[in-house]
Amino acid sequence: MATTPTRRPLPLLTTEQLRSLKPELATVIEYRKSGLSLNHVVGCPLDCGYCVRHLFGNFEMKVPRALMTDEEAVTALTGHAYFRPHRTPVQLFNRATDPMLPVVKPHTFNVLRLLDERGLTNHVLVITRWRVEPEDCDVLNSFRNIRLTILVTHSGITDQRIEPVDSAIAEARLRTLYAHADRYRTVLYWRPVVPGLNDTDAHLHQARELAGHAHATVFTGLFFRAEIAAYYKAHGIPAPYEGTARRKIMPEDSEQRILRAFHDPTNTEAPYGPLFRKTSCGVAYAHGEPDYNGHYGIRELCDICPTAQLGLCASAWQKPDSAEATREARALGAAGDVEVTDRAIIVEGLDEPPRYYLQHGFGYQCHDRAKPHHHRRHGRADVGWSPAEQPPRESP
Repeated sequence: MATTPTRRPLPLLTTEQLRSLKPELATVIEYRKSGLSLNHVVGCPLDCGYCVRHLFGNFEMKVPRALMTDEEAVTALTGHAYFRPHRTPVQLFNRATDPMLPVVKPHTFNVLRLLDERGLTNHVLVITRWRVEPEDCDVLNSFRNIRLTILVTHSGITDQRIEPVDSAIAEARLRTLYAHADRYRTVLYWRPVVPGLNDTDAHLHQARELAGHAHATVFTGLFFRAEIAAYYKAHGIPAPYEGTARRKIMPEDSEQRILRAFHDPTNTEAPYGPLFRKTSCGVAYAHGEPDYNGHYGIRELCDICPTAQLGLCASAWQKPDSAEATREARALGAAGDVEVTDRAIIVEGLDEPPRYYLQHGFGYQCHDRAKPHHHRRHGRADVGWSPAEQPPRESP
C-alpha cells in the first residue's frame, strides 16, 4: 500500500469549545442524500461565499480542528444505526472543511485506510476543490475494498468575494486525478451554476472541455439559504435571486442551456455524454453500477443518461412491496399512509435521515408527502420554473 502522509494529528477541541458549537456541527455523523456524512474535522480557510458552513455558524473558524480521533470517528460511523456494511454510501469531510487541505489530508487518508482495512465495499465520496498531487493519487489507488470517488468542485466563478479560490486549481487537479485514476474514479462536480455569474457560453464551453478529464460530470445549482443571503448582503455581493429556498436553485433556462451545450446528436448512445443531474447518478455511472438512490423511477430525470446506464439502472430498479415498505417506514416513526407509487415511496412524519435510510435500503426514491418533488424539477427549488406540470399518472 502507498505510504500515507505523516503529520501530527490535528488538536482536539476542548470540552468548552465543543459546547460552543451548534449541535448540528458537534454531531459528527449526518445522513445526507448521497450518504452518511462523517465530519469530525471542522474549520476551513477557503472562504467560499456560498459554503454550507454558513448554516452551521462556523464560517469564521478558519483553522481546522478535530472533534475526536479518526479511530473514534470510524467506529462511530460503522456502529451508527443507519450504517449498512457494503451498502450505505459514505461522504467524508464534506460539510465543515476541505478533505485535501494539507493539515486535513492525513486524516482523510487515515479514515479511508481504516474503512478499507475493515473490508468494506461501500461507496465513499470525497469532495474537494484543493490541491491533489500525483503521490496523493498513489494513496487513493491503494485502497482495495472501498469504492472511492473523488469529486472535484469547480465553478469557474471569478468574483473573489464569492469564490476566492482560483478555479484553475480545481481544473489542474481534475486532470491530475483523472490521469492517475486506477481503482478510484473522478467526477467533475460543476457547482454552483448561477445565472449570469458562471453560465456564459465561455463557461459552458470550458465545462464541456473539462468533462473530458473526468469519468462523469454532475451539475447542480446554488443553496441560497437565509444565512448565505445575509453573508452576501454584508459583503456587498449582489443577490443572485430575489428570495431564498430550502432546496438548491437551478432555473429551467440554465439547465436547458447546459443541455444544449453538451448535446451531441451524432452520439446516439450517449447524446449528452456522461452528464448527470444527480451526484449518485454520476458516481454510479463512473463505477459501472446502477444508481443507489433509485432515481430511475423519476423517468424525466433520466432523459439525458447514456443508454447503457439506463439499462443498468432498469435491471436493478424494483418497486418495493407495499407491506414491507410500510412496515419499515412505521418502524422508523412514519405517520399516516405509506404509499408506494411508480416513482417513489411517499411517507409522512419522517425527517431526511430515515427517508434516506429507506431510500438506500430499497434502492428506490423516498419522498415526504408534505414536500413534493415537482415534475421535471428533479427535487430542486421552484425558483426559475414555470408552474408545476402534472407528472405522468402513477399507479400505487
